[in-house]
Amino acid sequence: MKTLKSILVFMLCCTLSLSLIGCTSNEKTEPTQPLTKTEVIIGTVCTISLYDIKDVAILDKAFTRLKELEDILSINKLGTELDKVNNMSGKEPVKVTNDTFTVVAQGLKYSKLSGGALDITVGPLVKLWGIGTDAAKVPSEEEIKEKLSLINYNDIVLDETNKTIFLKRENMIIDLGAIAKGYAADEVAKILTENNVKSAIIDLGGNIFALGSKLDGSNWKIGVQDPEDARGASIGYIEVVNKSIVTSGIYERYFESNGKKYHHILNPKTGYPYENEILGVSILSDKSIDGDSLSTTLFALGIEKGLEFVNSQPGVEAIFVSKDYNLYLTEGLKNNFHLTSTKYKIKI
Repeated sequence: MKTLKSILVFMLCCTLSLSLIGCTSNEKTEPTQPLTKTEVIIGTVCTISLYDIKDVAILDKAFTRLKELEDILSINKLGTELDKVNNMSGKEPVKVTNDTFTVVAQGLKYSKLSGGALDITVGPLVKLWGIGTDAAKVPSEEEIKEKLSLINYNDIVLDETNKTIFLKRENMIIDLGAIAKGYAADEVAKILTENNVKSAIIDLGGNIFALGSKLDGSNWKIGVQDPEDARGASIGYIEVVNKSIVTSGIYERYFESNGKKYHHILNPKTGYPYENEILGVSILSDKSIDGDSLSTTLFALGIEKGLEFVNSQPGVEAIFVSKDYNLYLTEGLKNNFHLTSTKYKIKI
């Protein structure tokens, strides 16, 4: 069983070294090496690397912010704001901070845009399956049917004036797993920018934000992992400056039962993991919160509908990796994606 989201993207730049193990803060670094810190927060391994301004205090501010967001947005910790919203479902609205309201509103936006392919009220199903935990199991048809009756994004009531959230029916659960890390990455990028950092890499469990450019002014090179090969085996890479790269795929988090793999991207209409032609989707966007939402949305929609959907979203590009080893690219990536694998081919 995989309990942490696998890294779909990795850094190809020779001066960059990101560690996903341990908790370090390198106060003394060589001129070409970043100041890096790694901790397990928001349910995943988070690494921040500063290249131009190597100030430990800035890293500490960023990780403090990540811990604040975990204490607000997690449904796996008791007493968080989101936990309170879910516990009061069917009873009364709950006043929340701007963080919680913003992320839920964004999740509701994409739930509506996707027609429910992404539905942030999928929480009852997520809890039932338990994928990514030691309690993962294949539920019974009766259990799934019961939880499906609780899933409907139209039953979320947002009051922007009073900053309250209300779930109309008891036992409903909002799950922000498809969006919270994106918001967190954007918040870290904001802190770094406010502290005049112009060259950094933010890696929140595979959600990458490449802040600014490399020290020499050139583009970051972000590799796309071959989902069927060992970590570090690249399909190809893209060059970016000040962009977010987020991914979703069937190989990120799953468990096996009776010889069948069950991945974590659940269909809120059937109650089972999505079954389609996609191995993974990578999203390139200005904001990580958009990339996080869209990576799950596009996976759920499939290649044809996913391409149509993403092409309607301004400033967003995507790479679809199919089970038959084809790559489908949006127009903006066709001159930017550099294929290095002989196993895959780009579909025109």
